[in-house]
Amino acid sequence: MGSQLNPYLAFSGNARQAMEFYQEVLGGKLELGTVGQFGSPDAPNADKIMHARLGTPDGYTVMGWDVREDMPLNPGNNVALYLGGDDAKLRDYFEKLSAGGTVTLPLEKQVWGDEAGSLVDQFGITWMVNITQQHS
Repeated sequence: MGSQLNPYLAFSGNARQAMEFYQEVLGGKLELGTVGQFGSPDAPNADKIMHARLGTPDGYTVMGWDVREDMPLNPGNNVALYLGGDDAKLRDYFEKLSAGGTVTLPLEKQVWGDEAGSLVDQFGITWMVNITQQHS
């Protein structure tokens, strides 16, 4: 395989809920490992997620973790997860990801001819979706 680049999302204590939500939306196999399972069973944060990996049937990989309480978590808008292609499932993903979140650009035809939209999900993660249209 060589190497690959995947998003690794930081959460403030709700990584399990977020990753389970992404599994509901995108499907696939979710692996969760807690701080306790990784060698610190007596730590006060033993139940927090130290590493989570979701591998989906579409070939997506999303990873996440709960930041340590002594590390500042500064959510921002400088990174977005991008879902793009010509697959009709992308509309369904957009709708499901927006549940409890905020649509920042409705999924509709854009000036470049594709359907595109963006949202911030209920966990504060920004998603961009672009559905390629057949251009004549």
